[in-house]
Amino acid sequence: MIIAEVVRSGFVESVHHGSVAVLGGESRGDVTSPIFPRSSNKPLQTVGLLRAGLVPRDEADLALISGSHFGEPFHVRRVREILAAAGLDVDALRCPTSLPLAEDARDEWLRAGGGPERVLMNCSGKHAGMLATCVANDWPLETYRDPKHPLQVAITEAVADLAGERIAAVGVDGCGAPVLALSLTGLARAFERLVAAEPGSHERRVADQMRAHPELVAGTGADDTVLMGAVPGLLAKGGAEGVVAVAVPGRGAVAIKIDDGGMRARTPVLLDELRRLGVEVPAIGEPVLGGGEPVGEIRPVR
Repeated sequence: MIIAEVVRSGFVESVHHGSVAVLGGESRGDVTSPIFPRSSNKPLQTVGLLRAGLVPRDEADLALISGSHFGEPFHVRRVREILAAAGLDVDALRCPTSLPLAEDARDEWLRAGGGPERVLMNCSGKHAGMLATCVANDWPLETYRDPKHPLQVAITEAVADLAGERIAAVGVDGCGAPVLALSLTGLARAFERLVAAEPGSHERRVADQMRAHPELVAGTGADDTVLMGAVPGLLAKGGAEGVVAVAVPGRGAVAIKIDDGGMRARTPVLLDELRRLGVEVPAIGEPVLGGGEPVGEIRPVR
């Protein structure tokens, strides 16, 4: 179903189809068939790491491990510190090489003569947390991305438990680690469980650290960072291919999938759903430009 339209100079130029699962409100589209949540799974995977014995050197590391960082200097430094605390260096990472996602950080890195590195990849925090968990359990390091590795088995069990449903499929994520398919309803349910969990529980530790350190979850000016910084108690994590999941204690949870994978539509739709749940949200998102000036918008459709 159409859930967003792109308006240019008062004319509907394009539309985006998708589905929206809302706990505490009205869901729309197909919210029971499995999707790959991509990086929206990361907070759930971190719970799996904690259940498997991860002992973070600093609780704030849980936010970075659960995030898709932008490669800013403070992100890269913390990834290195997580690895060093486990007795490892960046060579242990098995995520692809990349440049920083943050434009300023990327430009500065290139000016200094740097090139793509694994530690700069936006999933390197997750991979560092996976490696630290392997060290804590004396599990093999070279194969930590294998779905049959005890680390990934533990993560899969945790994600299924949090979502309240079985994992429908296992694929290879962009970072090379497994990506686990579940429904939008299951994803929303899992996020709601994180924010509603007892203080001190693994679930609540992940939620609390992400909300306390939103700059570690994404990067300066990113939607996830801005939302968690502006709305008390809100937990957010976006994923590739037009996925995002959010939960607000006492209000509900929202999980969105844009069918064509377009990222531009997910934030306007999300903000509309949060407002309908009674959540006051900041005005974020990019306008439609013409000649370098705003001439339209991407607006939700119901």
